Amino acid sequence: MTEVAGTESVPTPDGPAAPDEPDELMLAAEFPEVSREQWRELVAGVLRKSGTIGEDFDGLPESRLVTRTYDGLEIQPLYTAEDTVEGTGFPGLPPFVRSARPEGAVTTGWDIRARYARRDAKATNTAILADLEGGVSSIWLRAGTTGVPVAELGDALNEVYVDLAPVTLDAGEEYEAAANELFTLFTEREIPASAVTATLGADPIGLTARTGTAHPLAPAAQLAARVAKSHPKVRTIVADGLPFHEAGGSDAQELGATIAAGVAYLRALTETGLDVDTAAAQLEFRLAATADQFLTIAKFRAARRLWARVTEVSGGKGAGMRQHAVTSPAMLTQRDPWVNMLRTTLACFGAGVGGADAITVLPFDAAIGQPDAFSARIARNTHAVLLEESKLAGVIDPAGGSWYVENLTEDLAQAAWREFTAIEAAGGIEAELASGALAGRLAETWEKRSKRIGTRRDPITGVSEFPNLTEKAVVRDAVEDLPGGGLPRYRYAGAFEALRDRADAHPSRPRVFLATLGPVAAHTGRASFAANLFQAGGIEAVNPGAPEDVVAEFRASGTTIACLCGSNTSYAEEADSVAKALKEAGATSVLLAGKPGDHPDVTGYLFTGCDALDVLTGTLNELGVQ
Repeated sequence: MTEVAGTESVPTPDGPAAPDEPDELMLAAEFPEVSREQWRELVAGVLRKSGTIGEDFDGLPESRLVTRTYDGLEIQPLYTAEDTVEGTGFPGLPPFVRSARPEGAVTTGWDIRARYARRDAKATNTAILADLEGGVSSIWLRAGTTGVPVAELGDALNEVYVDLAPVTLDAGEEYEAAANELFTLFTEREIPASAVTATLGADPIGLTARTGTAHPLAPAAQLAARVAKSHPKVRTIVADGLPFHEAGGSDAQELGATIAAGVAYLRALTETGLDVDTAAAQLEFRLAATADQFLTIAKFRAARRLWARVTEVSGGKGAGMRQHAVTSPAMLTQRDPWVNMLRTTLACFGAGVGGADAITVLPFDAAIGQPDAFSARIARNTHAVLLEESKLAGVIDPAGGSWYVENLTEDLAQAAWREFTAIEAAGGIEAELASGALAGRLAETWEKRSKRIGTRRDPITGVSEFPNLTEKAVVRDAVEDLPGGGLPRYRYAGAFEALRDRADAHPSRPRVFLATLGPVAAHTGRASFAANLFQAGGIEAVNPGAPEDVVAEFRASGTTIACLCGSNTSYAEEADSVAKALKEAGATSVLLAGKPGDHPDVTGYLFTGCDALDVLTGTLNELGVQ
């Protein structure tokens, strides 16, 4: 009989001996312990075999596996107990890294908050009632010039039990009028002020960021001071990080700017006579959740730590931050929008594990227009699967104790604090927006992000990678756009989708001929790579396989651009002669799928990390696609 290490056999009343329960179950205890040095040597062996490092390389091989975020944070390939982070505390206690509430979301799950941005109050009401029946627990309602008219809020909320399904308003400049209309509705429905739960959505700093026009904080602070006295469960102000996220900002930039907005509001609120803790209770923070699940988890954990520190040094008790997560509008695509379901699932997962109080999953067609009943159903069912079937909220701080997540949380908090203190040193968030300094830093990050997207180092599935040229366009009713004039709003897929739109509008599908060289096994990989790249720009890659007469097939293809696809050996043997023959046959450009080399008649090269946007733009230009 094989025994578990550390146990002894003892007799039992019913017969054979059974092992005692071990004090500690030591799996694989019979094997010798391994060291980090042994792991390093194994990694080095793989890197040497792949040619990544030379045989005489004596540095740390894992340095070749380090990745970096847009904030410059280094993510190591391996974390161990040596990387333990101290001081994360307990759920519900400062610094609130592990949760703002001692019980986390175990008893209730997170607040499932759906967004509504229609002008038609009746259509909005129909959508709200359908969502509430399907599991939505709170309402994020645009009102005013970009949503339901303020005077029609009652129609939009007809038959909605607003005491059970709290309303978060988003009324732009009309926040005070919308708040008054909402309070009138509460009064008409005889809901006591002490029982009202809502968020009024006043955000003059967010308006300034969106429009480029300064909006004063004092009216919002005065409204909050009145509300705090009469409606103890109502929050008046939202510190919204989405303007900074959608302008291309990094996670630390979004966090730093949002915390700075929170500090500006805290100052304005305390100037009305509110104490720090009461003022902090008037704030809700809105942050983007992306498909990078680990950075999303770290972002929400780090944000609570930052805000706890702010309230502590401001003289408060160190308040838990109220967080509203929104799946990133910037990451959503118009092309192949079904893939957005996967992106928003990952984002919701990250926000839930990170401890967000309320989560909005934007429907997969949100980048196109108004969601239909199907996309709204998928959005709310995303929550249901994660909460009810996956039991994601069944544990407080599921990522707690992960050496990787704890280090990422700490590093992100430090980077965000540096951004926040830089903003404060420059005079605060309002001064930074007025001077354009913050916009400049966001633009620098967007430039870096654009380059990575353009070279497909940050791939966008269904758009820059594995596009579907035969997909049918999804058509939706238009959404009233948010006011502009301030920080730009980007979608990561925008540049590639503009090329697809350009190609699709051409009278016939633009084409490139793939001139395959050598045996099938030698050219298949590079032909697939080239086809995938061209399709990202809406260009069909004509690939006849392994034709006996490449030049004849090219003439029959109806295009003027060819791309050689083969092995390095076939390039050495055939590329120059075939390229010359193709040019003589009418090719205006001959590209080659591979690293740049010395081929006089080859006009460009396609390879991993090349500027795909530049290649595609040049190809469409040469094909005469307007």
